Amino acid sequence: MKAMVLAAGLGTRLRPLTNDRPKALVEVGGRPLITYPLALLRRYGITEVVVNLHWHAEALRNALGDGSRLGLSIVYSEEDPLLDTGGGIKRAAPLLGAGDFVVMNSDTILDLPLDRVIARHRARAADATLVLRHDPEQARYGEIEIDALGRVRRWLGLPARAPLPLTPYMFAGVHVLSRRVFDFMPADDIFSITRQTYPAMLAADAALQGFPFDGFWRVIDTPADRERAARDLAGARLAHLGGTGVG
Repeated sequence: MKAMVLAAGLGTRLRPLTNDRPKALVEVGGRPLITYPLALLRRYGITEVVVNLHWHAEALRNALGDGSRLGLSIVYSEEDPLLDTGGGIKRAAPLLGAGDFVVMNSDTILDLPLDRVIARHRARAADATLVLRHDPEQARYGEIEIDALGRVRRWLGLPARAPLPLTPYMFAGVHVLSRRVFDFMPADDIFSITRQTYPAMLAADAALQGFPFDGFWRVIDTPADRERAARDLAGARLAHLGGTGVG
């Protein structure tokens, strides 16, 4: 299985830290942010990784190289202009192999049992399996609602009615995808997988699964997020973090 780490964004809410570097290289807890998802992938045996690039692309390419220092094999998908999440994944399709693949955000630190997510995805023959979590602000972020068997039945309030008792969550930024996801991507180059692809899949009754997760999770959008994550990491034990520094 291969993976993609989304790292092309501008990181505007982290300025001035991102004035001279990509968001993925901003340090949190003493290491570049992107090394957290890369370490998680390596822990679960996923070593072939695609990283997309845009803002200060060469800095990220120079920092990670071919990935060998991290125990990985990294290739790059450069974007100009930015293609958003869906467009970025679509551009990287030829690099992602013929089977299922994982997509992660470079700005999220989490302690996820990724092997269990993949096993669920395969056992249920899902087209996409999305890691979900409860959050006090999930209504603001946009809710994803699943039934008792984990099937996604409502996405960001659509459809307006659903006949089953549902449990709302928010998307935690990790997907396990089958190649069928590309069948639901628009012809446009620039689009969001969450705002366009997944609603289309739900409308077509594609097999969308949710994987509820309540472990360590921090997303780094602002300097305040970065400071809080550094404090929380100081008291956390994330087993996959050994030996992942860059530069």
